[in-house]
Amino acid sequence: MKIALPALVAAFALTFTGCATLSENRSASAAREGMLAEIKAEAPGNYYVGRRYYKVDYKFWGYIRKPGQPWSEAKLVMLNENKHLAPDREGGTLGTDNGYEYKLFGSFSGDTVYEPSSNGFYPEFTLTGYELRNTNPAPIFNPLAPALDPARNVIITPY
Repeated sequence: MKIALPALVAAFALTFTGCATLSENRSASAAREGMLAEIKAEAPGNYYVGRRYYKVDYKFWGYIRKPGQPWSEAKLVMLNENKHLAPDREGGTLGTDNGYEYKLFGSFSGDTVYEPSSNGFYPEFTLTGYELRNTNPAPIFNPLAPALDPARNVIITPY
């Protein structure tokens, strides 16, 4: 009887832990499905959609895609701010918009910029303006990945 009780408690705990994980997975899946439907409904136009991806040690800005394209086709970019400052820099609050989604105006310059901390080369996007779309958008990264932790020096590709 003494052995059966701890085993029963452990089984009970695992059952509820599994339900929470299943519930979280369903919630993330539902949010992702909603996001994909929103992407399909985006109006075409002369703009881009950007998702801020702030990392303390890296100087890239985030991911940018054309309207109607999935995040898996987005490009991780260096932002040229000669014509317009990035939203967080304009507000004097570097990185506070991590994970935010923007409607971006501007264009790709055709240049590639070296970012020494990540030892990577990224396309340059010249920003001319922006509109904040969402401060809490659906996730574009696997929820198990440490993608949005600014202190973690990992670069995760959207799915």
